[in-house]
Formats: sequence, C-alpha cells, structure tokens
Amino acid sequence: MAPDAAARTPAPRGPRGPYASTPARRAEIVRAALASFAEHGYERASLRDIAARANLTHAALLRHFASKDDLLLAALAQRDDDDEEMARRIMQSKVSAERVLSSVLADEFSHPEHQRNWLAITVAATNPEHPAHDFFIARRERMRVHFSSGRLTTAHDSEELTADDKVTMLMAMMDGLRIQALLDPSRETLPLLETFMRLITTDDDRRGTLDASPASD
Repeated sequence: MAPDAAARTPAPRGPRGPYASTPARRAEIVRAALASFAEHGYERASLRDIAARANLTHAALLRHFASKDDLLLAALAQRDDDDEEMARRIMQSKVSAERVLSSVLADEFSHPEHQRNWLAITVAATNPEHPAHDFFIARRERMRVHFSSGRLTTAHDSEELTADDKVTMLMAMMDGLRIQALLDPSRETLPLLETFMRLITTDDDRRGTLDASPASD
C-alpha cells in the first residue's frame, strides 16, 4: 500500500452501540432486573422482560449475563449496596440511632407486593440448592458485622444478652415484621422496630453510636 493511502486509512475504532460501555450497560440491566424481580418475583420474571426494560434484545442481554441466576445475584448485590448507601446517608443526618433501620426499611414496607416478592426469594434461598443460598449466608454474616460495629447500637453485651444474641434477635425481628406487615397492612409495624432497638441498646451502645457519628469526627 502506498504511504499516502496508508495515511488515509482510518484508525480502528472501539466498540460502538450498546456495548460501547459495558460496565454502564451492565448496571442498566441490573436495575432492570431489580424492577422485574420486584414486580414479578424471581420465578415469573423473564429475561425477555428484563431485556425490554433495559432496551435490549434478548440475545444482547445474554452477552452481558449468561442466565437469570446470574442476574438474580447481581440484582441482590445491588439491592444491598443501595440499602447500605441509604443507611450511610441516614446515619450522617440527625436521625436518632434507633430510627436508622426503620428509615432504611420504610420504602420497602410501602410497597407490599415488591416486599412479598423479595421475601419469597429470601425464603426460597433457605434451600441449599437455590442459586442465591450462598449469597444470603454471606449476607447474614455481613449484617452481623454491620450490627456489631457500634454504628447500629448492638455492639455490646448486656446483663441478659450477648452482642451476638442481640444481632440474631434483631434480624429475626426484621423478618418477622415483614411478614406481619404483609398479613395486616393497616398495622404500623416499623415503630415496633424502633422500640425494640431501644430495648436492646445499652449505655455503651449509645456512646459508641455517638462516637462513630460524623458529627463527632
């Protein structure tokens, strides 16, 4: 090829279209999956519905996620990230320590059908063969770390309960309130979580929360 012809040859371009930014595109798909799982539940949600929500073809979606199981795990991880970010913002505000968890859960409790679908996934994942079983086991341990850190007021032993006892009771309380709220939507259940937090909190817990707050830095 002549030098002048080579000079006119365009340089290779990067990927175009929907695959130009794979991380951003994957994030859009995960958000679409979150919406589909919340609306339809895991079993009834379809890859075609998720693809349509993300403005992709079914084949294009499979270029990013090989299966619905993969999408479920990504959606669950994103949901946890969203909750942690919300908790961080709430803890930086003037909301009292016992209201942090109820504030994080308020949006979930205001959408009963979505809550029912997410709770069904949680219950199904108690089966060791479920694709999300290992995720929820790891999630439980992450929650124990969060609740034992001093920022969420369950980090210290009391005369009646160890810190680990309090974490176990707190997680059981949250799951139980989810069920009670679905059984009787007219009943205000989240204030009971705030009361429970006050009951299991020690003076050391309250001091730890104040020491960990942004205002005390």
